[in-house]
Amino acid sequence: MAAGGPGGNKMKNSGAVFNIQKYSVHDGPGIRTVVFLKGCPLRCRWCSNPESQKPQPQLAYNPNKCLTLDHCVRCLEVCTAGSIHKGKDGRVEIDRETCTECLLCTKACPPLALNPYGETMTVDQVIQKVEEDSAFYSRSGGGMTLGGGEPLHQPEFAIDLLKEARRRRINTAMETCGFCRWEDLQTAAGYLHTLLYDIKSMDAEKHKAFTGVSNELILDNLNRVREALPKLPILIRTPIVPGFNDSVEDVRTILQHIQGLPNVRFEALDYHRMGKPKYEYLGLEFPMGDQMLEAERIKLIRALIRSEFPHLCSPSSAEKEESRKSAAGRQT
Repeated sequence: MAAGGPGGNKMKNSGAVFNIQKYSVHDGPGIRTVVFLKGCPLRCRWCSNPESQKPQPQLAYNPNKCLTLDHCVRCLEVCTAGSIHKGKDGRVEIDRETCTECLLCTKACPPLALNPYGETMTVDQVIQKVEEDSAFYSRSGGGMTLGGGEPLHQPEFAIDLLKEARRRRINTAMETCGFCRWEDLQTAAGYLHTLLYDIKSMDAEKHKAFTGVSNELILDNLNRVREALPKLPILIRTPIVPGFNDSVEDVRTILQHIQGLPNVRFEALDYHRMGKPKYEYLGLEFPMGDQMLEAERIKLIRALIRSEFPHLCSPSSAEKEESRKSAAGRQT
C-alpha cells in the first residue's frame, strides 16, 4: 500500500530496525544518528550489512562467545525445530534449512553467542533514541539519517519516521539505492533536508550482475526527484568496488551524468570488508572473497574528482571528523 502525501499518510507505528548508530559524521551534515531499517531489494556482492537484506529479524551466531554445548545446553532445550546440533569443539551448529528463526534461543543464551539481527520498534521508540543527542545536532547541524538496507523497502514506516522527526524540528537525511516506487521516494523526499543517493554504475548489465537489478529505475528516480525538488541538496555516493567500478572511466561516466544537475555533489566511498564476519554469523559466504581495493586506484579516482569535477566535491572525511570533535568538545 502506498504512503500518502505529506500531512496525509496514516501513521504506521512500527517497523524492523537492525541498528541505531550514534555520532556518525559520514551520513549527512553534522553529527548524526543513523537509523538502519531492514529489507533491501538489491543483493550487492560487497554489501557490508548482510543482516539488512531480509525484512524480518534473523538469527546470528558468534562461535567466539559460545560456552559450548559441553557446558551449556539452554539453546538446545528451547529449539522447537531441532535445528541446533553439537559441532566441532562442542560449539553450536545451526541447520539453517530447518531453522524457523523463532529466536527463542537468543533469549536463552547467557553469553549472547546467539542473538537477533533486527527488532520491531515503534516510531516513538526510534525518535526517543534519536532525541537523546539533540544537543549535538543543534551545535553541528546534524540530525537523523535513515539508512539500511533500503529505507523505502518499508515506505510507510520510513515516511512516518521522517514526518515525526520534522515535526520535532530534527534535521532529516535519508540514504537510498533509488530502486523503489517513485511515489514513495517523492513523499519521503518532501520531509528531507538532505538526500544521499547511491549510483553504483552507469552500465546497466554490469549493475545487474553485481547487484541483482538494473540501474534504469535508479537513474530515472534520480532525474524525477531532481526535477520535483530542485532545491533539495543531493549527495551522490558511489562505493568503489574492485572488479566492478574501480576504474577512472567507470567513475567519470557517473560524474558526467550528474554534473549538470543542480544542488548535487559527489562522494567516492572506499570498499572495505568490515562486514565479512557478519556473513559468517548468518551462515553465509562473503561473495567478494579476499578481493581488495588497490590504494592507487582510489587515489586516481579522487584526483579525477578534484581536477575535472571540483564543483561536485563533497566535504572530506577529515573535515567531517574535525567538525564532530569540535562539537563534542563544546559539550565537555
